[in-house]
Order: sequence, then C-alpha cells, then structure tokens
Amino acid sequence: MSTPYSSLHADALHADALRTLRGWSPPNARQAALRDRYVDHLAATPSALSRECYPDHLTASTLVLSADRTQVLLTLHAKAGAWFQFGGHCEATDRTLAGAALREATEESGLTDLRLRPEPLRLDEHVVPFCDPRGGVHHLDVWFLAVAPADADAVLSEESLELRWWPLDELPGEPGSWDETRAILACL
Repeated sequence: MSTPYSSLHADALHADALRTLRGWSPPNARQAALRDRYVDHLAATPSALSRECYPDHLTASTLVLSADRTQVLLTLHAKAGAWFQFGGHCEATDRTLAGAALREATEESGLTDLRLRPEPLRLDEHVVPFCDPRGGVHHLDVWFLAVAPADADAVLSEESLELRWWPLDELPGEPGSWDETRAILACL
C-alpha cells in the first residue's frame, strides 16, 4: 500500500535526486538531454518528486534481470494493460531515488533479495493518462537495474495482472520500444 509523498523526507530525497542525476554519466546524447531536463525541473521545483507536482514529476523504476542476465521480469500493469518494468511514485518513507526504485520492485515483484545498482540505468519521459483526471501528466522516470537471485520466485501484487520473465530479445511492446534499453544493457 502506498504512502503519499510528504515533506517528512522530501528535502533528503530531493537532494539525493539532484546529486544522483548530476553525478550520472548518460550513455548517449538523448539520455543526456533527458538528464538535463530532469535536473532543471528538480532545481526549479521543490515538489518535483511528488505525484501532486503537475504536470511533471519524477518517478523511480527498476528493470529486473535474471541472475544469468538473459531475461527481464516484467509486470502486466493493471491500469495500463501493458508490460512494464517495476516502478512508481516516490513515497513519504523514501530517502533516495534508488531506494524508491528498489521498494517499488520489491513490492510489485515480491522479490526481496534483489541486487540494485546504485546509479541510474536510463531515463524515460512518458505521458500517463490514467494518473490524473486532468490529463497530461508526465512521469520523468529514473530507471535503475537490479539482478534477481538464481532461485527468484516472483509473487503477483495487486498492481499487476501478470508477472513474466521475457528473453532480452523478445521483450513485448511496439517494435523498437526496447532498443535503447537493450543497447544500454549491452554496454554494461
């Protein structure tokens, strides 16, 4: 169950997000442009990590790889009806972006022994029509990477219709939608 984002840890989370993104070396020019947009938004907007920040707010996600790094665990998102990595809004208890991403992955996958890389994997800005009745909400999503243990046994959450391991070369979605992610993973 989500706890709404509040000012309890807002300053620490905001400072961590700025430090994390300013210190991150993007893998390509598109990712660098997104990083600059996220940093500018954070610098100008103290509430940039709150879901109440309209129309843009930062979110945190985790792409979960199998222990042998050949598959990705994805969730069939109940509200969107599409396959995604694990992720969502920052909450009152979150002190770091990486911590928020790990919390989301653990809650949504049931996996408790994920090994999370502390630096972002990639950034993804997207419109989320079901997130706010006003429409036009943009998630400025910061993706992290985690590796699951070899004996990982995922557990379905209320936010998902299904969980499934997908081979890296067979990820679902529009043609080309995973190309940038696969290219980034190939360089790790």
